[in-house]
Amino acid sequence: MNLVAERLHNQKLSAPDFRKPLEVVRWFGAVQSQDFEAAKWALALRMLSATNARIEEEFNRGQILRTHLMRPTWHFVAHDDIRWLLELTAPRVNLKCGPNYRKLELDDAAFKRSRKVLENALKNGKHLTRAELRKKLNESDVAANDTIRFAHILIRAELDGVVCSGPRVGKQFTYALLDGRVGATKKLDRDEAIAKLTRCYFRSHGPATLQDFAWWSGLSAADAKRGLELVRLERLSIGERVYWKLRSSAAARQSLNAAHLLPVYDEFFVAYKDRQVVFDPQDGKPSLTSWDLLGPTVIINGAAVGTWKRTADKKSIEVNFIRALKKTERAAVSEAVKRYTEFLGLNPAVTSVKSRAANRRASQ
Repeated sequence: MNLVAERLHNQKLSAPDFRKPLEVVRWFGAVQSQDFEAAKWALALRMLSATNARIEEEFNRGQILRTHLMRPTWHFVAHDDIRWLLELTAPRVNLKCGPNYRKLELDDAAFKRSRKVLENALKNGKHLTRAELRKKLNESDVAANDTIRFAHILIRAELDGVVCSGPRVGKQFTYALLDGRVGATKKLDRDEAIAKLTRCYFRSHGPATLQDFAWWSGLSAADAKRGLELVRLERLSIGERVYWKLRSSAAARQSLNAAHLLPVYDEFFVAYKDRQVVFDPQDGKPSLTSWDLLGPTVIINGAAVGTWKRTADKKSIEVNFIRALKKTERAAVSEAVKRYTEFLGLNPAVTSVKSRAANRRASQ
């Protein structure tokens, strides 16, 4: 079994077949999205064809929503999945936020007052920016000038299913009432919710370990194990590690020298507790760290070979490789850059291509 090839396939990087952003988010269950622009590109990578404007439109329509769940960070979630995901994962997120709640003097009474203010401010389909909501809270004697305190008031309102993302106003994010953005959805009991989240994770991220799943989902170890009991998964052993994947007849397809520009916090990296399998075997001692993999990373055949960023003028891409690349690999990276710049509506260009490996040899 080629673990990396299977992950590329299940993550829809080597075999993108979705036509809508909503389909991508449903496939994953949730997609980390605290960096909004990067997260839109993460969705586009899994689609046959996508533009930044198209994904923005689906977000503004409320087909995909952005809220806190699973872990104390933002995620994209399908509009019809948000309620059961919140019910399942919000209690543990609140536990993790508990020390900050207490430090910021946010108790049940404070949350009750802030909830009432938010519901009144956003009723009748209104959507307001953070600045507008901060003003409403302050006017109602709910202290919100402290940025961290204000953020935790909004996080708690998201976790309680009061608010979620509204349509953007220019580049500004807004909040709206969840009940106004999402109609009635099917209610799942706890086992049904655990089973559905387990199935979503292993079909889109497998093969993966139980620890990977618990990390990604934010579930307790007991609930993560319960998920394995509820869903028929295939067990795989590699060395001393045990991996699980959803049973499937589809074979993993891998294109030779396929390159991708992965955004910051892409699911290909962030969704696993152990990220060692994606270090480039040709690099000897890895030049990148596990933390580097959470930033914008260049992969070839699933292995990390460098980092990338948009230049200061936002008109082109700078790529920094950790080893010298073959001619075919450089061509693949150029195609990956072209795909990204077309997504943004820019003219494709790589203005600076560096290679640390080549530089090291030249200095010896």
